[in-house]
Amino acid sequence: MTARPQRRRSVRTAVLAAVAGTLVACGGGDVPAPDAGTTSSRLAGEELWLNPEGHAPVAVEQAQAEGRADDAEVLAPLAEQPTATWIATPDNPYPAVLEISEAAAAAGELPVLVAYNVPGRDCGLYSAGGAADVDAYLAWVGAFAAALGDRPAVVVLEPDAVPQAVVGCEGLDPAARYGLLAQAVDILDRQPGTRVYLDAGNASWVTDLPVLADALRRSGVDRTDGFSVNVSNYETTEVSAEYGLALSEELEAGAPEGTPPPHFVIDTSRNGAGPPEEAAGAEGRWCNPPGRELGQPPTTSPVLPRVDALLWVKQPGDSDGTCAGGPPAGQWWPEMAADLVPDAG
Repeated sequence: MTARPQRRRSVRTAVLAAVAGTLVACGGGDVPAPDAGTTSSRLAGEELWLNPEGHAPVAVEQAQAEGRADDAEVLAPLAEQPTATWIATPDNPYPAVLEISEAAAAAGELPVLVAYNVPGRDCGLYSAGGAADVDAYLAWVGAFAAALGDRPAVVVLEPDAVPQAVVGCEGLDPAARYGLLAQAVDILDRQPGTRVYLDAGNASWVTDLPVLADALRRSGVDRTDGFSVNVSNYETTEVSAEYGLALSEELEAGAPEGTPPPHFVIDTSRNGAGPPEEAAGAEGRWCNPPGRELGQPPTTSPVLPRVDALLWVKQPGDSDGTCAGGPPAGQWWPEMAADLVPDAG
């Protein structure tokens, strides 16, 4: 990565202030108006855990060790915010999840993990992979859950798995996918400290909310803490909050009697500039689009209707796939990481 000698500590502080300021300033009157009884986050008061082994903290540490102070300064806004840890290989997840869970518990903080190993993952696209079959997947989820024990954790369950089944995926039986996810929900739900958010895609994907709500219900959403939106995507917080609230109300209307209104979390890691509008409906809208920015900082007190948290689920700086010159999905891309930080001068 090319050094940027003009940046100094005062500039980095200004950048952090600018990013933090979007929590209040971004969107203005477009954010759904708070509704009494719906704004309370079910995660309020929780401190999110920052994984020191995250890609950005490791990149900053490496830059400092190599004497690249300017690179370290540029990347600091990414490294200083808690991000989710993705558990995304078919290997036994128990050791990795246990290490994260115990470290966060020792700090008295809440880790965010992503369970990403469903068979036929990503419809064979940039993040293709997943467990070999149903039995392997359920064993994997069981090990994941066992590693959490009774310690607190947020688990974002299988990004894109439900919406991909809704829109169609070659070789995928939607009913089987929903049933499998419902079993995963039940396994994770046995852990008393685990908060599960089943992924629901993003605001520009499945717009038929009754169909999506039915798919989420068949996937066990009524037994979770809610759903996630905008994971690894770029839709604005305002649009995502409106979409999530509408989906929550759709789910509420058809829920079994006594089911609490569903809440949701929003991935704001890279949505500061929104998606590129000129790429509407195209891959360039979501796969390594240039000119994006960090979004609102993670918080468990977002004061948005039915929103439990704004999270950095996708680690900023991680590639979306081998598109637009990027490395494989999930790999650290220093140039993209640097471009996400607004140039404060």
